[in-house]
Amino acid sequence: MTILHAAQPVDGGVARVVVDLVRGQRAAGHRVLLACPPDGLLGAEAAAAGAELLDWPAGRAPGPATAGEVRRLRRIVRAAEPDVLHLHSAKAGLAGRLAVRGSVPTVFQPHAWSFAAVEGAVARATLRWERYAARWAHALVCVSEQERADGAAAGIAAAWRVVPNGVDLEHHAPAGAADRRAARAALGLAGAGLDPEAPLAVCLGRLCRQKGQDVLLDAWPRVAEAVPGAGLALVGGGPDEAVLTERVRALPGPRRVLMAGGVGDPRPWLAAADLVVLPSRWEGMALAPLEAMAAARPVLLTDVPGARECLPPGDAVPPVPPGDAAALAERLVEELADPDACARRGGLARAHVADRHDVRRTVEQVEAVYRAVLPARPSGRPDSRVPQGF
Repeated sequence: MTILHAAQPVDGGVARVVVDLVRGQRAAGHRVLLACPPDGLLGAEAAAAGAELLDWPAGRAPGPATAGEVRRLRRIVRAAEPDVLHLHSAKAGLAGRLAVRGSVPTVFQPHAWSFAAVEGAVARATLRWERYAARWAHALVCVSEQERADGAAAGIAAAWRVVPNGVDLEHHAPAGAADRRAARAALGLAGAGLDPEAPLAVCLGRLCRQKGQDVLLDAWPRVAEAVPGAGLALVGGGPDEAVLTERVRALPGPRRVLMAGGVGDPRPWLAAADLVVLPSRWEGMALAPLEAMAAARPVLLTDVPGARECLPPGDAVPPVPPGDAAALAERLVEELADPDACARRGGLARAHVADRHDVRRTVEQVEAVYRAVLPARPSGRPDSRVPQGF
């Protein structure tokens, strides 16, 4: 089978999902191509995993350049002649569905709904587009049941498939107490102003409004006051980095907050953590919590799509409301005040991820989606909506 992935963005969880799919699909013997912008980590990591890279310059947001991006992607698809086109996230979903309009078996995976990221007229226009463009996807893959339910409730009529995100359990191995000490030493926490013997919370994710680091910083002064010595590391880069850095500088008292920047490999930070916190405003099913749990680290999440579904059944720390700094602070204090309980929860989290979120299962489920859409290839009289000469 020839599989063509198209992706924008080229960083964060979307990129990690695409790379894992590429690796698993190549191991299964498929020819795998990836159309994506040349910047970011995705291209290099996907190539290392065995993908054939196809240069597709495209911005993250729609705009005047979108028409040209659609034409370029149409040419890429025509030349590649894939059996399946797999579109990742809103921008590739926009360009790809406009480019082929159902003339190639198409799978669209939103990785969180685009209309959840905006408000007002833009949200209404985005939702209208998703309702209309669903006709050009032979399958619409959601990473959580809640993401699917939100799409259906918004009036999107689609051939739904739910395939939860997965993690590479060999790559993300459980980290014990000795690993924690070694990671904290290697990362130089003491030199960065954090106490290597004190509780540490790590927030791993792109620095942007979606991930809610601003809410976490609103909560942190109460945590620092209640848990002496507790530290916080914000790991990631993104458009809000400068603004968040200024907010850290403005925190009262001993800040004990480290802006760690973007990293190619998050595993040392997961190993160093007592608790991993992701205060997102919206998600589909975030990958960072699954990676944290694979490393035997407990997580504190906000109650966004995918959060409850990725946690172990009966988890003692339920998600908090998104945007609620007071609730987030209260739960952080409870967790960081008892590192031993964090370690116990981490062990349960690892067992849960190993049972439910092995990336090999994800790859198998995605291939089953492909197999189901392959007979849908148009035959006979062409659809009049297909671009002329496709």
